[in-house]
Amino acid sequence: MNPDPKETTSSISSMSASVDSNFKQEIQAICGENVLSCYQCGECTAGCPVAFSMDIAPNQVIRMAQSGLKDEVLTSSSIWLCAGCETCATRCPRGVALSKIMDACRQISVAQDKVTPEQKNVLKMHEEMLRQIKTFGRVHEISMIAAFKMRTGRFFDDVISGINMFFKGKLGLIPGIIKGRKEVKGLFRK
Repeated sequence: MNPDPKETTSSISSMSASVDSNFKQEIQAICGENVLSCYQCGECTAGCPVAFSMDIAPNQVIRMAQSGLKDEVLTSSSIWLCAGCETCATRCPRGVALSKIMDACRQISVAQDKVTPEQKNVLKMHEEMLRQIKTFGRVHEISMIAAFKMRTGRFFDDVISGINMFFKGKLGLIPGIIKGRKEVKGLFRK
């Protein structure tokens, strides 16, 4: 059965309307990584500890960036789920640091107001974590979670888990401050 030529043409033209050929360069300008270096071996996805929960597999995020599918990448949950663990970069035979690409995509998504309603709370947690690092040079979990709860209004979602973690000594009351705080603040200024 041959497809209707009108349908094929309209789907191709609507797809090409959402292609941004400058997306690759935009990512590289932010993080220094060249998405064209990736040849789709899949090692990043195979090693990613959170790939199972992503809507787009890590190697597919790069492929979509290579193809200029900017909106699809910027509205995906994958860029917000990346833990930045660098397993992808460690496994990559080409040395592509996908976590840097994911971070650049998050920055572009925020700057261009592409964050989906489902990702708004993830963005708030991300912003709070960065604020903690800027302030203390590291994350102070209790104050980060308290600020997150205040911003989202989700006060009782995980109270029992938090209490259990506190009693097991996993959450410190007083934030630790690192020695190189000025250097960390300098990184944020850049």
